[in-house]
Amino acid sequence: MAAKRDYYEVLGVSKDTPINEIKSQYRKLALKFHPDRNKSEEAAEHFKEISEAYAVISDPEKRKIYDQYGHAGVDGKYSRDDIFQGASANFNDIFGRGGGGFDSIFESIFGRGGFGAQQQRGSDLLYETSITLEDVLSGKRMEIDLKKTIECNTCNGSGCKPGTSQKTCTSCNGQGQVRKSRSMGFASFVTVEPCSSCRGKGSIVETPCSECKGNGKTKGTKKITFEIPPGVDNGDYTIPNEGDEIPGGMNGDLIVRIRVQPHQNFKRDGADLFYDQDISMIDATLGKEVTVPILNGSEKIKIESGSQPNTIIKMKGKGLPRMNSRGRGDQYVRIVVNIPKKLSKHQKNLLEEFQTSFE
Repeated sequence: MAAKRDYYEVLGVSKDTPINEIKSQYRKLALKFHPDRNKSEEAAEHFKEISEAYAVISDPEKRKIYDQYGHAGVDGKYSRDDIFQGASANFNDIFGRGGGGFDSIFESIFGRGGFGAQQQRGSDLLYETSITLEDVLSGKRMEIDLKKTIECNTCNGSGCKPGTSQKTCTSCNGQGQVRKSRSMGFASFVTVEPCSSCRGKGSIVETPCSECKGNGKTKGTKKITFEIPPGVDNGDYTIPNEGDEIPGGMNGDLIVRIRVQPHQNFKRDGADLFYDQDISMIDATLGKEVTVPILNGSEKIKIESGSQPNTIIKMKGKGLPRMNSRGRGDQYVRIVVNIPKKLSKHQKNLLEEFQTSFE
């Protein structure tokens, strides 16, 4: 599972950056990573990432939802088509003047016609779960029953009554889109819109399936198994293609929101763990070997004589796995020296005798 990057981080701006500066920053990044200019293997993916970020941040309503709920709020409310269709004017404002319009600059990356006519995509779904620190150490296999939109079993997603088939849309000749051009001064603008007759599909269902009413999809439950990797932290992680299904299109993604439960013994900082070990002042003075817990058992450590309060002992490699890299973090044991609040008369006499021995 790969965590989705923060949109502001993707664009290299902050939440309070004015929209005109965000627009300028996006234009710089888009021109830098557009595959027509940048031939590196990563260029297309970078271009998609920054374009999606800008499509959300440049739209006041989507930006407000994202600022409040993050990726889960946007992904749960909008499909990929919704995100880009609503922002088409913002892209045209940047690229449309003096060029081929919004669709022409994206056509080579997002398919024929740009975002407006791209392959339909199912909605992303959000699943929230909590795991223990022990799960973070070893990873965890999850199996869930997910309620989602699935392909109709009766018509196998075609939307047609069994024994019949779809017909090519005559309005768009099976293209699923219609182009409209208009001239404004010296510039010619071309926009591509989904065909209203077939709703962008390129074909029409004449005899609908009785089960799904011609939609090719229905509500159902699917058993999904996935692995939570060792070293995972709080955050949203993506399982591709396990969101709502779209017959003939692209499935949405499943966003797994993970929250790591607090542990009774350990505090976590990245891959490192912190543990407080209580000892008496006598043990701190004389030294002692003590057994301390680690996440998958226990180990002995030596407390040197004369150890001071808050002394830190490092247990190398006893922390958590480092996600997406080798090795483990460390466990740090902080020595907490307990000073008795009440002493017997005999104990006081012994301490006073001990104190006078230093005079």
